[in-house]
Amino acid sequence: MQRRKFLKGLTTIFGFTTIAGLYSWQLEPFWLEFVKVKMSIANIPNKLIDKTLMQISDIHVGPKVDFNYLVDSLNKAQAYQPDFVVYTGDFIHYEDEETLVSLRKCMNYAPKGKLGTLAILGNHDYGEEWVDDKIADTITGILEEKGIIVLRNNCKRINGLNFIGVDDCWGTNFNPKKALKNYNPNEATIVLCHNPDVCDLDIWNDYNGWILSGHTHGGQCKIPFIKAPVLPVKNKDFDKGIKKLSGGRTLYINRALGHLYQVRFNVRPEITIFKLA
Repeated sequence: MQRRKFLKGLTTIFGFTTIAGLYSWQLEPFWLEFVKVKMSIANIPNKLIDKTLMQISDIHVGPKVDFNYLVDSLNKAQAYQPDFVVYTGDFIHYEDEETLVSLRKCMNYAPKGKLGTLAILGNHDYGEEWVDDKIADTITGILEEKGIIVLRNNCKRINGLNFIGVDDCWGTNFNPKKALKNYNPNEATIVLCHNPDVCDLDIWNDYNGWILSGHTHGGQCKIPFIKAPVLPVKNKDFDKGIKKLSGGRTLYINRALGHLYQVRFNVRPEITIFKLA
């Protein structure tokens, strides 16, 4: 009797583990969620109130992410007809030159904002070991061909909204002080910064607005009520979603559209839609 109970218990555990494994491998990595967030911005022009800003991050075109999944996700995003679109880095997972060919094809489906479309680069956009400037320059060229403004430690003002883009802190072109010198406290401003660890550096020039980042993928796997066990940041509080920071800053960490490894549990892929206020 005891032996039968033991075997039944093992079978139950095995069955649950198998189902959870299949779910985290074959379902959740492709179960995209469109997350809606209100974004209050100081000094925002009245004409921009109730406009939408879409954030897409960590696409990771390459050998790790199914190309058709990316195309389908970007097509779904286009249907929202956002006013602004920002891409916050890691467009590729570089393997060889074919990765860049695939990126060019993928970006044919990339949603564009009715008012403006901007991007910054992430660490993977600098190739292996994050040191290949040629790859970063090539990605910049591809994005600009598609009508996407790439910010590399500079800013762009569109319809009264100022976007400041900080290049990735693991890459070769990290210069946040150059980027933040463009901050004017009297202008409505949003900062794009791939790696949220930059928020803990002393480079913010009294900036007190929103910072949009990615990089962490939310940890990709998270047991409920327990912090994500694997996060590629020093500050382990920087996992996903809204974080209130010192100086009046608000950080938002996108959970990523793509992945490094095809496994997610309790951390669905995300595209964020902010409503400006």
